[in-house]
Amino acid sequence: MRIDFLGLQAFIAIAERGSFQMAAAYLNLSQTALSHRIRRIEDDLGVQLFQRTTRMVALTPAGAELLPKIRMLVADLSTAIEDTRLAGANQERSISIACLPTVASVVLGPALFELHKYYPDVLVKVHDKSATEIVELLSAEAIDFAVTISTPLRADFHIQALRKDPLVLVCRSSEVPVTGERMGWAELGSIPLIRIGPNIGNRMDEALGSRRETLNWRYEVQHAPIAIAFVRAGLGMTVVPRLALWRQDLDGLKVIQLHDPRVSRQIGIVTRRNHLPSPVSDHLRQMIVRQFQRIGRLAPL
Repeated sequence: MRIDFLGLQAFIAIAERGSFQMAAAYLNLSQTALSHRIRRIEDDLGVQLFQRTTRMVALTPAGAELLPKIRMLVADLSTAIEDTRLAGANQERSISIACLPTVASVVLGPALFELHKYYPDVLVKVHDKSATEIVELLSAEAIDFAVTISTPLRADFHIQALRKDPLVLVCRSSEVPVTGERMGWAELGSIPLIRIGPNIGNRMDEALGSRRETLNWRYEVQHAPIAIAFVRAGLGMTVVPRLALWRQDLDGLKVIQLHDPRVSRQIGIVTRRNHLPSPVSDHLRQMIVRQFQRIGRLAPL
């Protein structure tokens, strides 16, 4: 048997007010529509719920027995609907994303500033993690989306490609190894190098193949700002993604393009294919896309 909740609502309204006219006004219905609802529920139940005369409306014994049960049913339904509404509202007040540290320092600040204009009360949790850790967060469904290296990834992830981010050489201006703006990996020779690993280092190793063994890796750190600080200290040169230098103070430093081969990482926004984003999450994703487009116009690669 189907449950006619509108009919149950009409039944309670009439029983509590003792009048079809007053119940119709309360429910903002015509008396004819209200009568149709009651007739439908009585037909479904196979019993008469009200005794009607020209002077009064009263519950039948069956109606009197049914009333407290229907009140409880409708109350439980109302509570369930309100709980669902509140849960949705709470979800809208908080979102969680992940981002590579070298990318977060470039795009997230402006994107979050724009988001705040539309959603000033939303808490945004940012996990600035490595690419490997970000995959784990996505797999655990702990985040709404991620800005990370977009290949290769699992089949149940959806990728929106944003930008190729080439690896470049950073050295002190007083120690530039070439006269031009570019140099090949083979020209690095015995220059002391500071490696950033494992994610950037692994991407570089894959592209260089056996040639990586000819490079003079003297130090290894985990984050680009530390590698750049080592360069300033005269410990060697480093290879970093170009985006990692976007907001860096490069005074006294020189950036040189590397080629043969030209090694880059593909940055994208990654989501789970079965994940339905909230309006806030989707708005932030759009803000990040626009920020990448802005960077592309200012610094095309």
